[in-house]
Amino acid sequence: MLQQLDDIIAQALALEEKYKDKLEHVHPNFRESARNLVHYRAMRSNDIRDLQVKLGYMGISRLAKAESHTMANLCITKAILQAFLNEEPLQVRPEGYLSIQEGNRLIRSNAKALLGYRSKGRRTRIMVTLPSEAADDYKMVRGLVAAGMNCARINCAHDGPEQWKKMVDNIRKASAKLKRKCRISMDLGGPKIRTGQIKPGPEVRKYRPEKDIRGRVVAPVELWIGPQPHPSMELLHVPVNYADLKKLQAGDKLYFNDARFKRREFIITEIEEEGCRAEAYRTIILESGMMLYSDRERKSTPIIVGELPPVEGTIYLNVGDLLILHKEPIPGEPAKLDKKGNILKEAHLSCTSEEAFGQVRPGDPILFDDGKIQAIVKEARPDEVVVKIKHTKQGGARLGADKGINLPASELTIRGLTAKDSKDLQFVAEYADVVNMSFVNSAADVADLIEELERLGATGRIGIILKVETQSGFNNLLEILLEGMRVHPLGVMIARGDLAIECGWDNIGRVQEEILSLCQSAHIPDIWATQVLENMAKRGIPSRAEITDAAMAQRAECVMLNKGDYILPAIHLLDTILKDMEPYQEKNAPMLPAMELADAHRKG
Repeated sequence: MLQQLDDIIAQALALEEKYKDKLEHVHPNFRESARNLVHYRAMRSNDIRDLQVKLGYMGISRLAKAESHTMANLCITKAILQAFLNEEPLQVRPEGYLSIQEGNRLIRSNAKALLGYRSKGRRTRIMVTLPSEAADDYKMVRGLVAAGMNCARINCAHDGPEQWKKMVDNIRKASAKLKRKCRISMDLGGPKIRTGQIKPGPEVRKYRPEKDIRGRVVAPVELWIGPQPHPSMELLHVPVNYADLKKLQAGDKLYFNDARFKRREFIITEIEEEGCRAEAYRTIILESGMMLYSDRERKSTPIIVGELPPVEGTIYLNVGDLLILHKEPIPGEPAKLDKKGNILKEAHLSCTSEEAFGQVRPGDPILFDDGKIQAIVKEARPDEVVVKIKHTKQGGARLGADKGINLPASELTIRGLTAKDSKDLQFVAEYADVVNMSFVNSAADVADLIEELERLGATGRIGIILKVETQSGFNNLLEILLEGMRVHPLGVMIARGDLAIECGWDNIGRVQEEILSLCQSAHIPDIWATQVLENMAKRGIPSRAEITDAAMAQRAECVMLNKGDYILPAIHLLDTILKDMEPYQEKNAPMLPAMELADAHRKG
């Protein structure tokens, strides 16, 4: 056992020497943390489970919680074994290495520098992704801050500078009013590979009345018929020329055949300026150019339905289908079939990343829309790739525009800072507290970001969060962290959505544990992200698995919630879970408070 410990210590010192140049260039606040990170990575290059079992039998440290103070833990454990072996008093005080108290202090200090003050009663902060409505709805933003949001996330992949500035102003205003300091983090879109545009579908719209579980209509569908949408009410709009409506009165009906040639009618309920309100008691599929008649015999002058918005284009795919991805940015189309169902032309779609072409190989797996559609590369040419669909949900799946594409086994050389990122960064550097860098694959990506921040004079003034969401990002995490530690403050987001697709659903549990451990060894705060309480935020009811996931997330310095109609209850629930778990877990170390009955805590 002593020999094994000596070997690990020697490996740790050797790895420290290997990264000597990197360690000399880290920020002064990370100097000891970077050394500890290297020592921990060296220890974890060994399988020490047998050693841990033997140490456990002796009732001494199993090295299982050595992340924050690795070398000190190794040296103390070695000294204890030597004292047992030589039957002499224990005399050890590792000099020059971080103690457990110092390591924990650094984690708390770095988390505060990056994410701001924690809320009373919980160590773990809550980050919330703001919806577009946050630009114009101050009341909603104030509610988020009041509920316990410590950090607001603005995604630069959506909206634009005008909306972002309004969101920033609302957050600052709410923080000042409530006297709660809420940090602002802004997410750069990064080089995510996505599907291109698809030709829009037909100009049709479906109007459906409310029905009960037996299919009986319990409320009609309400509509607004006029040249423009209703000025104040959110009613479904049927565009028609106003002059054609002048002779209509409340109680009149408009008769027509819908897109399925089913006889249907609108009942006029109220005449207003520039239009009229109507209702329908049966499902209607309306199409641009359809004719509405004021008499049942349809002999009156028809009222022509104007241009309806086209249905968003999609491509239907099933197992065995072929799909052509091309570099040329022309709108995609579904496969064209003859009358017998034979394929005349394969479905095709553009890809937003030109760099990906030429880097994929036949046999590489390729996944679409968060892994909902799985395929394999059949042919790879410089300007197009032919893929064969291997898996979809039962009955097939529809692939839309702007959906993610993952190539987990392909060796892509796509850098992490795009031209749009560089442009957005000018706004971020001026108004945000933290910048989140998406799809960090290598230390070079981090170097690009730091160089750009230096050019903008923002280093030291703005924190950085590195999003780990690819296999390359995970495999290169040691080098990525050392490069990022050139600046302070720094954090890591475990973006579990793309990461699970890249590394495999069966690996995501292990991978997120490794990331948490490496971040703790570097005293870098980590953010537990993607699908936390997602059912709760979107539907108002959490699943049991989500509750367990949220409880496990307490080990991170921050947990991120995504937007949803029930985001306020989701924040309240997460706040309660994190506070409840605080006595039971300190980072990765389980704690043992006195046991309570199931309802005792609530009554107290």
